[in-house]
Amino acid sequence: MPDTFVKGMDAKLYYHATATGAGVTLASMTEITNVRDVTINTSAGEADTTTRGNSGWRSTTPTLRELTIEFEMQHQPGDVAFETIRDAYLAGTAIELCALTGPEGVENPNSEGPKGTFVITNFSRSEPLEESVSVSVTAKLQTFDEWIDDGVGTGS
Repeated sequence: MPDTFVKGMDAKLYYHATATGAGVTLASMTEITNVRDVTINTSAGEADTTTRGNSGWRSTTPTLRELTIEFEMQHQPGDVAFETIRDAYLAGTAIELCALTGPEGVENPNSEGPKGTFVITNFSRSEPLEESVSVSVTAKLQTFDEWIDDGVGTGS
Protein backbone atom coordinates (compact mmCIF):
# COMPACT_ATOMS: atom_id res chain seq x y z
CA MET A 1 0.00 0.00 0.00
CA PRO A 2 1.53 3.37 -1.00
CA ASP A 3 1.99 6.18 1.50
CA THR A 4 -0.98 8.51 1.66
CA PHE A 5 1.17 11.34 3.00
CA VAL A 6 4.54 12.93 2.30
CA LYS A 7 7.21 12.58 4.99
CA GLY A 8 9.36 15.57 5.90
CA MET A 9 12.49 13.44 5.71
CA ASP A 10 11.81 12.93 1.98
CA ALA A 11 11.62 16.68 1.26
CA LYS A 12 14.56 18.43 -0.41
CA LEU A 13 16.01 21.94 -0.37
CA TYR A 14 18.09 23.00 -3.37
CA TYR A 15 20.32 26.02 -3.99
CA HIS A 16 22.33 27.69 -6.73
CA ALA A 17 24.87 30.35 -5.82
CA THR A 18 24.20 32.41 -8.94
CA ALA A 19 20.89 34.21 -8.63
CA THR A 20 19.87 34.86 -12.21
CA GLY A 21 16.18 34.16 -11.77
CA ALA A 22 14.43 32.05 -14.34
CA GLY A 23 17.80 31.39 -16.04
CA VAL A 24 18.75 28.88 -13.32
CA THR A 25 17.25 25.49 -14.06
CA LEU A 26 16.13 23.14 -11.33
CA ALA A 27 18.42 20.49 -12.83
CA SER A 28 21.46 22.77 -12.25
CA MET A 29 20.67 23.26 -8.56
CA THR A 30 22.40 21.32 -5.77
CA GLU A 31 20.67 19.68 -2.81
CA ILE A 32 21.47 21.06 0.63
CA THR A 33 21.93 17.91 2.70
CA ASN A 34 23.02 19.80 5.83
CA VAL A 35 19.51 21.08 6.58
CA ARG A 36 16.67 20.17 8.92
CA ASP A 37 13.27 21.47 9.97
CA VAL A 38 12.41 23.50 6.85
CA THR A 39 9.33 25.75 7.04
CA ILE A 40 7.82 27.48 4.02
CA ASN A 41 5.68 30.46 4.97
CA THR A 42 3.32 31.93 2.40
CA SER A 43 0.80 34.69 3.00
CA ALA A 44 -1.07 37.41 1.14
CA GLY A 45 -2.01 40.94 1.97
CA GLU A 46 -5.68 41.83 2.01
CA ALA A 47 -7.82 44.48 0.38
CA ASP A 48 -11.22 45.25 1.86
CA THR A 49 -13.64 45.01 -1.07
CA THR A 50 -16.82 45.30 0.99
CA THR A 51 -19.76 46.99 -0.65
CA ARG A 52 -23.24 47.84 0.56
CA GLY A 53 -24.58 45.24 -1.84
CA ASN A 54 -22.89 42.36 0.00
CA SER A 55 -25.80 41.86 2.44
CA GLY A 56 -23.85 43.07 5.48
CA TRP A 57 -20.90 40.74 4.93
CA ARG A 58 -17.31 41.92 4.72
CA SER A 59 -15.57 41.05 1.45
CA THR A 60 -11.83 40.50 1.21
CA THR A 61 -9.57 40.10 -1.82
CA PRO A 62 -5.97 38.89 -1.61
CA THR A 63 -3.27 41.30 -2.79
CA LEU A 64 0.52 40.91 -2.75
CA ARG A 65 1.87 37.55 -1.62
CA GLU A 66 4.95 36.90 0.52
CA LEU A 67 7.16 33.83 0.72
CA THR A 68 9.87 32.95 3.23
CA ILE A 69 11.81 29.75 3.76
CA GLU A 70 13.13 29.13 7.26
CA PHE A 71 15.49 26.28 8.08
CA GLU A 72 18.25 25.09 10.37
CA MET A 73 21.72 23.95 9.34
CA GLN A 74 24.58 22.44 11.30
CA HIS A 75 27.53 24.84 11.56
CA GLN A 76 29.94 23.08 9.20
CA PRO A 77 32.83 25.18 7.91
CA GLY A 78 33.97 23.59 4.66
CA ASP A 79 30.42 22.59 3.67
CA VAL A 80 29.85 24.40 0.36
CA ALA A 81 26.11 24.97 0.88
CA PHE A 82 26.68 26.31 4.41
CA GLU A 83 29.39 28.69 3.21
CA THR A 84 27.34 29.83 0.19
CA ILE A 85 24.37 30.74 2.39
CA ARG A 86 26.60 32.40 4.99
CA ASP A 87 28.43 34.39 2.31
CA ALA A 88 25.15 35.48 0.68
CA TYR A 89 23.99 36.77 4.07
CA LEU A 90 27.26 38.60 4.79
CA ALA A 91 27.46 40.15 1.31
CA GLY A 92 23.75 40.95 1.04
CA THR A 93 23.54 39.05 -2.24
CA ALA A 94 20.76 36.80 -3.53
CA ILE A 95 20.79 33.07 -4.23
CA GLU A 96 18.38 30.67 -5.92
CA LEU A 97 16.46 28.30 -3.64
CA CYS A 98 13.89 25.63 -4.33
CA ALA A 99 12.06 23.73 -1.57
CA LEU A 100 10.39 20.54 -2.79
CA THR A 101 8.43 17.83 -1.02
CA GLY A 102 10.45 15.23 -2.96
CA PRO A 103 13.46 14.88 -5.27
CA GLU A 104 14.01 17.00 -8.37
CA GLY A 105 14.52 15.53 -11.81
CA VAL A 106 12.00 12.73 -11.40
CA GLU A 107 8.53 13.54 -12.69
CA ASN A 108 6.51 13.06 -9.54
CA PRO A 109 3.25 14.78 -8.55
CA ASN A 110 4.30 14.51 -4.89
CA SER A 111 7.41 16.66 -5.47
CA GLU A 112 6.24 20.26 -5.39
CA GLY A 113 7.22 23.63 -3.99
CA PRO A 114 8.49 27.15 -4.70
CA LYS A 115 11.56 28.11 -6.73
CA GLY A 116 12.93 31.62 -6.83
CA THR A 117 15.61 34.14 -6.00
CA PHE A 118 15.95 34.75 -2.25
CA VAL A 119 17.89 37.04 0.06
CA ILE A 120 19.11 35.75 3.41
CA THR A 121 17.73 38.03 6.13
CA ASN A 122 18.62 35.96 9.18
CA PHE A 123 21.66 33.80 9.92
CA SER A 124 21.59 33.24 13.69
CA ARG A 125 23.99 30.87 15.46
CA SER A 126 22.94 28.72 18.40
CA GLU A 127 25.54 27.15 20.71
CA PRO A 128 23.72 24.85 23.18
CA LEU A 129 25.96 23.20 25.77
CA GLU A 130 25.08 19.59 24.87
CA GLU A 131 24.23 19.92 21.18
CA SER A 132 26.09 20.80 18.02
CA VAL A 133 26.41 24.41 16.92
CA SER A 134 23.71 25.26 14.39
CA VAL A 135 22.39 28.23 12.46
CA SER A 136 18.81 29.33 11.88
CA VAL A 137 18.32 30.79 8.41
CA THR A 138 15.51 32.94 7.03
CA ALA A 139 15.36 33.43 3.27
CA LYS A 140 12.89 35.96 1.85
CA LEU A 141 11.70 35.87 -1.72
CA GLN A 142 13.10 38.52 -4.01
CA THR A 143 11.92 37.16 -7.39
CA PHE A 144 9.42 34.34 -7.89
CA ASP A 145 10.40 31.90 -10.67
CA GLU A 146 7.74 29.20 -10.51
CA TRP A 147 5.84 26.76 -8.34
CA ILE A 148 7.23 23.34 -9.25
CA ASP A 149 4.37 20.83 -9.20
CA ASP A 150 5.96 17.74 -10.74
CA GLY A 151 9.59 17.55 -9.53
CA VAL A 152 10.82 18.86 -12.88
CA GLY A 153 9.53 22.37 -13.51
CA THR A 154 9.32 24.35 -16.70
CA GLY A 155 12.94 25.50 -16.69
CA SER A 156 14.57 22.08 -16.23
